[in-house]
Amino acid sequence: MSAQPAADASLTIVGTGIDAGGQFTPQGRAFFTAADEAFYLVADPVAVRLLEWLNPAAHSLHRHYGDGKDRLETYEGMAEEILAPLRRGRDVCAAFYGHPGIYVYPARVAVERARAEGFSAKMLPGVSSLDCLFADLDLDPALTGCQIHHATELFVRRIEPDTASLLILFQIGAIGQPAHHDRPDWSNLPLLVEYLTEFYPAAHEVTAYAASPYPLTRPVVKRAPLEALVEIELTVGMTLVVPPASEREVDATMLARLEQHLR
Repeated sequence: MSAQPAADASLTIVGTGIDAGGQFTPQGRAFFTAADEAFYLVADPVAVRLLEWLNPAAHSLHRHYGDGKDRLETYEGMAEEILAPLRRGRDVCAAFYGHPGIYVYPARVAVERARAEGFSAKMLPGVSSLDCLFADLDLDPALTGCQIHHATELFVRRIEPDTASLLILFQIGAIGQPAHHDRPDWSNLPLLVEYLTEFYPAAHEVTAYAASPYPLTRPVVKRAPLEALVEIELTVGMTLVVPPASEREVDATMLARLEQHLR
């Protein structure tokens, strides 16, 4: 018979936010501090110092990265490192940059496997780069609707964007790259631009955005016509924001039916 999970063994996945000093929630901090075993994957040294102060036994998951190493292999290694002490009956917490449920494969896999093995596992929300983007760029995704895709997935699967809705594309510096690299690779960016110009005017203004991890520094915001995106200087981890280029028409029949119910 297989061993039963320890009654007090649990896994909690938390997000530190983008600016860990100001956006790491009290709930997330409490779980990270109290954990028997703690892990983290964050993007700046200030966050590292904070996490190691909250839990001196915390370990970085960054060692799983390697230049040219397959991303899936990297993420699998992280997930299994998180699960190992849980399987030994320890209370585990892992902290990830931003929101742990948005493009964080090892966090989701760890929760899924822990639950499948009979352990208690949960994920707590964090402030994501999307939250920062909407605030910094003064955008309301509910006004036109919002589409969110990984940049590579958009054109390799020929996903046709709705030009009447806001379009957000992650990882424009890693297009078509199954392996991790220490520097962004913009060589495939022209392919993305070429695909987008099938749906948007070449002169349509787009925004490349990166949130700031520190409270006293500003986000990186680069605006350019779509056709000139490949000519501007971009930084690692940037997200592409494509505003609507068209407007939906109101369905007069549906509007009349709604008005009838208001009488």
